[in-house]
Amino acid sequence: MIKLKPTYIAALLALSSTASNAAELNIEIQNLTHGIYFTPIAAVVHTPETSLFEVGEAASTELQMMAEGGALDGLSTIATSINADVLANPAGGLLAPSAKAAGALSTAAGNTVLSVVAMMLPTNDGFIGLDNWTIPTETGTYTIYLNAYDAGTEANDEIRGSGVPGMPGMPVPPPLETLVGQGGSGVAGADTNATVHIHRGSIGDNSMTDGNSDVSNTVQRWLNPVAKVTVTVN
Repeated sequence: MIKLKPTYIAALLALSSTASNAAELNIEIQNLTHGIYFTPIAAVVHTPETSLFEVGEAASTELQMMAEGGALDGLSTIATSINADVLANPAGGLLAPSAKAAGALSTAAGNTVLSVVAMMLPTNDGFIGLDNWTIPTETGTYTIYLNAYDAGTEANDEIRGSGVPGMPGMPVPPPLETLVGQGGSGVAGADTNATVHIHRGSIGDNSMTDGNSDVSNTVQRWLNPVAKVTVTVN
């Protein structure tokens, strides 16, 4: 089975659907968390035989790149090869807590399921995920609530880092630089579940300069669901 992989934004923006019998969709993503940011979002409409990720299976290298560093390299080539339709980076950057981002998408015939991914910041390898949601054929507005997933590729140490795949630590880009602590010693060792699974959430602590975690236990913790997707079928 061909699996879609996360993608580089600039390449995704060049994708367009030219197939006939296209469906017209409006896709809106809302951040439901109190203090978590989402990296640039990829919403992909594709055939049911393909998938961005599989719960209970090991993450692909490309999914790891997205989940650990927010990078979306790789998906554009595969998306083009299977004629997927992509709404890339509708927020124009990070999606802040409570914020919404939306865009229109014209889909090719045969592309009947929707998947959505974006890294959650600050986390080590957490991401929002929608896997192969079947798009209704009747016009109307539909709502889906998304859980937070752990890619299973990096220990959840909750300390600052580069976000380079395979390296420990969380990326902390602006505007999180002043919202995330530093000097934490780490809250966890190696994870025992190396497959994609529901994220346990952040542990955090109440210190910005030391302690176990660089994550705030009063601001950057969350419970599922973490995002809401609203799809309007026209």
